[in-house]
Amino acid sequence: MTTAFVQRFNFFEMEIILLANIDKVGGKHELVTVKNGYARNYLIPKGLALIANDTNLRRLADLRRREESMANKKLEEYQAMGEKIKDATLRIGAKAGTSGKIFGSVTNIQIAIALKEQFDIDVDRRKIEMPSEVKELGTYTAILNLHDEVKPELKFEVEAE
Repeated sequence: MTTAFVQRFNFFEMEIILLANIDKVGGKHELVTVKNGYARNYLIPKGLALIANDTNLRRLADLRRREESMANKKLEEYQAMGEKIKDATLRIGAKAGTSGKIFGSVTNIQIAIALKEQFDIDVDRRKIEMPSEVKELGTYTAILNLHDEVKPELKFEVEAE
């Protein structure tokens, strides 16, 4: 095969449309380029992606419109969640040493669990934007990316158990 042929028809990479958020690849309904084998052997068979041909690109616009309308319907629900946690402080227990350093760190998974237990709010862990690593006892602030228009700040306090 000549170099021009390989550049014209790139057999090593392909463009796909993601149907779900995939770490280190891209977000839902994004058009990305990935290795051919990764797309054909993993993403497409698992239903996580579609080949980016003309038909599926037209379908992408429809998928985005539907997703946006569903998000707009949930906007009021997200605003209510934001109001509920606006002045509240989430308490997270962690094992800590005498110097105040905790063993391990507090993650967005722990915050999502604590939100469910303490305020009965169910938030996907990927929508919780953490401050830099939380490795000491104290008070911190995280941001909940619920919607493009609703991004409330969540105060949480890491306490010794």
